[in-house]
Amino acid sequence: MRGLTVGLGLFVAAVGFVPAAWAAGPAFDCAKAESSAEKLVCSNDDLGALDQKLADVYEGAVGVVKSLDAGAEEELNTLKAYQRGWVKGRDDCWKSDDELSCVRSAYERRIAELTARYQLIKGQAPVFYTCNDNPADEIVATFFDTEPPSARLERGDTTEIVVQGPSGSGARYEGDFGILFWSKGDEAMVEWPQGTSFDCKARS
Repeated sequence: MRGLTVGLGLFVAAVGFVPAAWAAGPAFDCAKAESSAEKLVCSNDDLGALDQKLADVYEGAVGVVKSLDAGAEEELNTLKAYQRGWVKGRDDCWKSDDELSCVRSAYERRIAELTARYQLIKGQAPVFYTCNDNPADEIVATFFDTEPPSARLERGDTTEIVVQGPSGSGARYEGDFGILFWSKGDEAMVEWPQGTSFDCKARS
C-alpha cells in the first residue's frame, strides 16, 4: 500500500463532490431498507447526504485500487470485505443509546478512513518520526483534513489508518485493533500493536 497515488481524473471523481447532489438522499433504494440504521438514513437528510458522500468516496477508492499495477484483485476483495464489515457495524448501532449519533459517527469515520487510506485528497507534508530512539524504527505520518481528521501511518511494510477522537490534550488518533497515535507537539505516544507502547519524536 506504500506509495498509493491517485491520478487527476480519479481525484476529481473521488473528491469533486457537489453538496447539492448529496442532498438528493442516500445512494441505496430506501424501498429496500431493512435495518433500523438504513431506515434512519432514509428518514434523515443529513444521514442521507453522508450515505451518498460515502458512496462517492468508496467509488473513488475502487478506482484507485483498479489502477494498481499489481495486487489489484486482492486489494479490491479486501476493500469489499471491509466495506461489508462496516455495514454490519453501522447496522449494530441499534444497540446504542443514541442510534442517530452512532450512525452519523460510523459514516464520518468510514469516509475519513477511505480518504486517508487511498489518498483521495492531498495530504499534508509527511512527518517522519523516529521511534524507540532507533533511527531504523520510523513512522511516516501523513495527515488529512477530513472530518474528523485522519492520518495514514507507514511503518516498514505496514500501513495503518487512524482517525482523530476526543482528547483532553494533544491529538489522539485511533485505528483498528487498538492502534493508537497520540501526538503532542513534536512527540507522539504510540500503541502498535495494542498493548505495546513506545514513544516517537518528529525529525526536525
